[in-house]
Amino acid sequence: MEGQIKLILSLIKTNYFILLLIMSISIHQIKYVLQLEKSGNFSEAAEACYITQSTLSIMIKKLESQLGMQLFDRDVKPIKLTQEGEKIIEQFKIINNDYENLLEIVEQTKGEYHSTFKIGIIPTLAPFLLPLILHNLVNNHPHLKLNVHEITTHEILHLLKLKELDVGILSLPIENPNFIQTSLFKEEFLIYDAREQHKFKKKYKVKDIDISRLLILEESHCITSQIEKICILKKKQEMSGSLVFKTGSILSLVELVNINKGITLLPKLSTIKNNLINQEWLYPIESPTPVRDIGLITHKNFTKRKLFIILKEEIMRSVKPFMTKKRKVDVIKPF
Repeated sequence: MEGQIKLILSLIKTNYFILLLIMSISIHQIKYVLQLEKSGNFSEAAEACYITQSTLSIMIKKLESQLGMQLFDRDVKPIKLTQEGEKIIEQFKIINNDYENLLEIVEQTKGEYHSTFKIGIIPTLAPFLLPLILHNLVNNHPHLKLNVHEITTHEILHLLKLKELDVGILSLPIENPNFIQTSLFKEEFLIYDAREQHKFKKKYKVKDIDISRLLILEESHCITSQIEKICILKKKQEMSGSLVFKTGSILSLVELVNINKGITLLPKLSTIKNNLINQEWLYPIESPTPVRDIGLITHKNFTKRKLFIILKEEIMRSVKPFMTKKRKVDVIKPF
């Protein structure tokens, strides 16, 4: 409690909050500017802010009058920031972020959660992890608004940097000092081989993977890079005869493997309670077991610590029944 109060006081003492008080600039005006900068269109920005277009225009003109400068060039489409606006917008983003952080600290102090928690999750994990965690998160925290985005790792990192996401659920590690990473569980890769006759009864050796029948996802997904590393596929030419399936959907990939009697590698959660999967065609890989390190990532200035802990604990509780400890694993990096 004492630490939270000190943080509140430190936020209030920043020059940005003093600037708001002296110039009577409202936080709503700042949010309107940020939304217009993002949308580049008065109509879209007004809709996102739940106000009329005329109200948005009046509020931004009032702010420009208070500042004594024009923030937007309205003669171009989409609307762009002026040179003065470019300099001001970064400070507005800091002020808005500090304001959101202050609200979060107040909610934590009260033990209530009425804020929005924005989560990004990679497509190769979302369909299989979200059904395990969302029900409890929603029911246990009815006032919390969850915004979940199924996007790639690169998109998660980009939105975290812009403070448009609170947390990402993805494959670690990420080599970037601006982010804080927390490992949650190691998810093993399994061989899924749809040929009719199988000579492998228990363990599959990586060297025995038939590269000519290998189907994988498009390169924008980090799991593709991980599979290439497992199979030691350093060049595309080494995959001649195989099919690179241009989709982000593991479910679609499984259907294609089934139809074409192909072979692929699947993360374990994708094989659980999946009616498309023939369990007899799943094979563990010989030790050291290749795994991906699934975890949470936040910006280093992230403050929603209590919500982070709630999400972390719910994920770990939900996946525990499906994760088996391996004596020796090989963590495959996403990039």
